[in-house]
Amino acid sequence: MKKVLIISPYFSPVNAADMHRVRTSLPYFADNGWRAEIVTVDERYVDMGKDPLLSHDIPANIIIHKIKALSKKWTSKFGLGSIALRSLWFYKKKVNQILKASKFDLIYFSTTQFPIIILGAYWKRKFNIPFVIDMQDPWHSDYYKDKPKNERPAKYWFSYRLNKYLEPIAMKSVDGLISVSEAYLDTLIKRYPWLKAIPKQVITFGAFQPDFDFVRDNYQLFTKPIQEDEDSFNIVYVGRGGHDMKVALVMLFSAFKIGLNKMPELFEKIRFQFIGTSYAPKGEGIKTIEALAHELGLAAYVYEQTDRIPYYQNIYTLENADALLIVGSNDPQYTASKIYPYILANKPLLSFFHSKSSAAEIIKDCNAGVVIPLSDKQEHSSIETAYQTLKDFASFQYKHQTNWSNFEPQRAKDTTYLQCELFNKVTG
Repeated sequence: MKKVLIISPYFSPVNAADMHRVRTSLPYFADNGWRAEIVTVDERYVDMGKDPLLSHDIPANIIIHKIKALSKKWTSKFGLGSIALRSLWFYKKKVNQILKASKFDLIYFSTTQFPIIILGAYWKRKFNIPFVIDMQDPWHSDYYKDKPKNERPAKYWFSYRLNKYLEPIAMKSVDGLISVSEAYLDTLIKRYPWLKAIPKQVITFGAFQPDFDFVRDNYQLFTKPIQEDEDSFNIVYVGRGGHDMKVALVMLFSAFKIGLNKMPELFEKIRFQFIGTSYAPKGEGIKTIEALAHELGLAAYVYEQTDRIPYYQNIYTLENADALLIVGSNDPQYTASKIYPYILANKPLLSFFHSKSSAAEIIKDCNAGVVIPLSDKQEHSSIETAYQTLKDFASFQYKHQTNWSNFEPQRAKDTTYLQCELFNKVTG
């Protein structure tokens, strides 16, 4: 059996979106001829939320190496809070020890903490081990370059230049690429034409039914995150916010205002709940969605909680909603890494994505919900479709039947098989 060393700075019990690819793949690696070990940062050095329940289904035979990181208490004084930069030296030291002590066939970077990936080229030279990168997000991106400063991520000036410098170092030596989006691969090949020759595959995150089975068997462990009126119709979104989602939100709220004018007795029952909209530490997130709702005169109907909630609490919240909402970006490369919990919850679903987003294609193919296409212009037909969908939701007239046969290839067992197939191509 071949061995793969997985580099994932965030891992259970840390509640980070980018570690779920690894978590849901672990039960299936051995079935496909690969034994996995993980190197992650000890959760004591991570300031993100923790969810101890995330560790309950990790196979007992998986070896997890935990490393230290520089204290954010000190590095933040220099503006460096990134877990990748704080753990870089410790990763180099620990993985050197691991590779000297045991033979591995492949190193697999599955993370959005991109600076850590430059170590792939170093370990390849030192130990002659190929490496694969999982592109869950764009690394170096021009998306925010022409955006106003107030719409850019924190420390954008520094991260943009750092990413522009580091990405070519990794891409010069990488042996295989996995991506959640075809657009990400197209962009990389355009920048680095030699990538055409290496194995690459679009593989979305896998849907993991055991997560839902666990929640349904343990409802007593969870609570509703906010108080709800018994007569209200609650439409829930759990995920990040951001200025890149403004187009979708304006379209949604425009459709809702039409409903308030046409059918106030029905639409006044609707409440929109946006939960976990910021990656900032608890209590430090800035509400962007409520602010927009206030501008549009809809503050009474919109609730936003910036603090993230534990992963299984997330699933419980989706399960207890009357309908679900996914607010996507107007960036055609954007794909929501967590659309599968929304589909598995099997609730009425309204989503907003760029028409070229892979997430939009999956929802349509599985008939899992309504997809409203995004563009820079507010199209009247799209707003009308959103209004009709909200009306059908609130009046319980919405009927749909998810095509579970088409959904089967999206399950974690199948997506792990595709990962291992690419591993085999890289290692021969």
